[in-house]
Parts: sequence; structure tokens; C-alpha cells
Amino acid sequence: MISVFELFSIGVGPSSSHTVGPMRAAKQFMTYCQENGSLNVLHSVCVDLYGSLALTGKGHATDIAILMGLEGYTPEAVDPDFIKTRILEIRQEGKIRLLNQKETPFKESEQLRYLVTETLPYHTNAIRFIALDNNKNLVATETYYSVGGGFIVNERDIHTKTPTTIQKPVPYPFTTAKELLYFCDRDQKKISEIVLENERVWRNDAEIKELLHKIWMVMQGCIEAGCRNEGILPGGLQVVRRAPGLYQQLISKSKFPTEFDMMAWLNCYAMAVNEENAAGGKVVTAPTNGAAGIIPSVLNYYRVFNPHATEEKIGEFLLTAAGIGILYKEKASISGAEVGCQGEVGVACSMAAGALAEVLGGTVMQVENAAEIGMEHHLGLTCDPIAGLVQIPCIERNAMAAVRAVNAAQLALMESGEHKVSLDKVIITMARTGQDMMTIYKETSKGGLAVNHPEC
Repeated sequence: MISVFELFSIGVGPSSSHTVGPMRAAKQFMTYCQENGSLNVLHSVCVDLYGSLALTGKGHATDIAILMGLEGYTPEAVDPDFIKTRILEIRQEGKIRLLNQKETPFKESEQLRYLVTETLPYHTNAIRFIALDNNKNLVATETYYSVGGGFIVNERDIHTKTPTTIQKPVPYPFTTAKELLYFCDRDQKKISEIVLENERVWRNDAEIKELLHKIWMVMQGCIEAGCRNEGILPGGLQVVRRAPGLYQQLISKSKFPTEFDMMAWLNCYAMAVNEENAAGGKVVTAPTNGAAGIIPSVLNYYRVFNPHATEEKIGEFLLTAAGIGILYKEKASISGAEVGCQGEVGVACSMAAGALAEVLGGTVMQVENAAEIGMEHHLGLTCDPIAGLVQIPCIERNAMAAVRAVNAAQLALMESGEHKVSLDKVIITMARTGQDMMTIYKETSKGGLAVNHPEC
């Protein structure tokens, strides 16, 4: 089973698959070199990017992420402001400190290669690391795949079918909504309670509560920073941050908020998070960076506008969302480069809708229905970021999906929970739609808005 805290992990923007995953892969490769002794004789490192990573890596800061990972930094711990300073030093000096201990020459134009016409068979997001000695002899090489949400897979483990972590049996081993609903019905538990019982295999209640609180604090901090930080987003599109202006408009209203105002706040929260993400700030993959604004905004909307919101309910929201996200991770994909944006924004909308339905008192069937509605109306959604940047249409898309998530929960709660299309069926449909989708619409910036936007 996937842990809640694998699905919700703290990282840096702008992308979980193109920034967080590559940083983790680079760090893992250097640790591998240290453990097998090759770091001692290593003189230079070359990195080859394939598929979507090669095509949109510049816009997604993949180059920056790899350099930081080679130096031993992790997306969870690194300070976004430090990244900017350190990258400038690396590029000016032409040197890199591997694992922050061994300095070696690094000429980025030659040692970080974008193989835009090549893909590897397992996944489009592929990275190959090549370590050479002073005589240019190979001393170590590894290939990694960044499969979405910051998750990485080592090619060696794929071929040997070796699990990367020790697997522990959980009390509720579900991979489908049908299995999850069966356990809920059999033991008269909510989805959040099922997920919590599984999480207890790895952590005690105090640790789980602390980590859920930490995840929520980072989400809230991201909303607050996005509402505060003004300016132009990096990357060259000259996109102006809009959340601060929207925030100022909303706080200037003294009257009790109308339903329209509530939706405006929801838009503000979502855009604030994704503008922070686009600027390379600290965010929570939920379940990806490209869709990082949806769950925090819906949860904050619930916290602010529902008088019954409590810390316990916030934890329940996150546990329920994770339970739904696990289904997509197990049976489909959360990678925009693999199935389009339906696998990122669509999944986040589904997770948020189901979680909101639960904390609003919905039955298990109503929760499942809300999650199904959230995805059903994102089927076929393409991933076509302009200039490879997680800005247009990504920022507004998060706001739209957040509103849809609230609407999906409301629709489900108005019904008994009976519905024609199950969550399992819509997950399978999403996976098949992603397989059928043309590659140009799957995070390559070679189709859709990425090539049809007006030139200014």
C-alpha cells in the first residue's frame, strides 16, 4: 500500500514529475555512487533526459532540480531561496559539489543533455545518469523514471522486480473502490478510518497527527504566501500574479460573504498556491505539483466557511483524499506526461470532491459518487503547458477544478449515493483515455494551447 505521506509530500515547484522526481533521482544516484565506492574515483557526471523531461525540462526547472539533487539536496528540505543562489554559483564557477562533499567540473551545456527525439520504453519521463572517471571510463550508471507525483522508479528494480522498500501487510489491502467500499461496509467505517488503520502499520497516532498537521500547515502557508507575493512569474511569458489582487478585492468587502464571494475565495486560494508553485516555492504534491492548488483550496474553503470545521476534520479530509488518490495511483496514473492533465487536475478534483463530501457528513456511497463526478467531467483533459511552464493554462485550471470539486460534492450529497457509473469504471476509463491520447497532448508542449496561443 502507498502511504498517505508518499501521496502528500512536501517539495518545491514547479512540477512534481519534472522537478521533485528528478531531484530525488539525482540524490539517489549520488547515494548509490557513495555506497558502491564509485564516488571516490568519479571525475564527472553526465545526465541524459528523455521524452517529456527533455521536451519541457527547461520550463519545469528539471535542470535546476538535477543540479541540486547531485549536490545532495532533497525537495522536502531545500530552501527555494537557497536554490536560486546556489544555481547561480554552479553556473558561474562551472563546478558542482557532489553530495556537498566532492567538487568536480560541470559544464552544463555538455553534461546535461536534452534528447528530445528519444524515449525509453517504461515511461516518457526518463533520466539516465552516467558517472565517469578521470580517463572517461564508466564507473556507474543508473536510469530512473519519474512517474508522477514525485514518485521515482529505478530501472534496475523494474527488471529484477525488487521492491524498493520493505512491504508490511496492512489490515485493509485495497486497490479498487469496490474493495474499499467492501471494507467500509463490513466494518462500518468511513474511508478516512480505513486509511488511518492502514497508516498505523507505519506510524503511531501521534506521528500521523503531527504529519497531517505539518502537511496542512505547508498548504496553508502556500496559500498565504501566494496571496501576499506580487510580481511577474519566471519563465518569459510575463504572467502577472493575480491572487494578491483578488485577495485585496475580497478582504475589502465588509459584508457577510455571499455564495458568489465564497467561490471567489476558492478561486483565490487555488490560484495563490499554483502561482507559488510556478515561482518555485514550497508546496505539497497533492497529488502532483501541477494540481497542487485544488486540495488546499477546497480544504481551506471548508475551514473558513464551515462553522463545524475542526483540526480533526481537516485530518479526516486529508486521509479521505489520500484514500481516493491511492486508487488512481494503483489503477491508472497521476502523471500528466502519461495520461494528460486528467491524471493531475482530474485526480485532484476527484480527491477533493470525495474528501469534502465525507467531512460534510456524506455516506460512503455519497463520497464515492462525489469522487466519480469529479473525474468524470475531466476525462480527456490534455496537458499542453505553453512554453513548458506550469502557468498557462495550469493556474486557472486549478481554480476551475476546485470549484468543480465543491460542486461535485454538493451534487453527491443531494442524492442517496446511487449512481450508474462507479468510481472504478471512471478510473479505468481515465487510464484508457490516457493511452489513446496523442502524445503531443501529454506534457510535451507540442500540441494544444502550447502551439496555438497568439504571439504577442
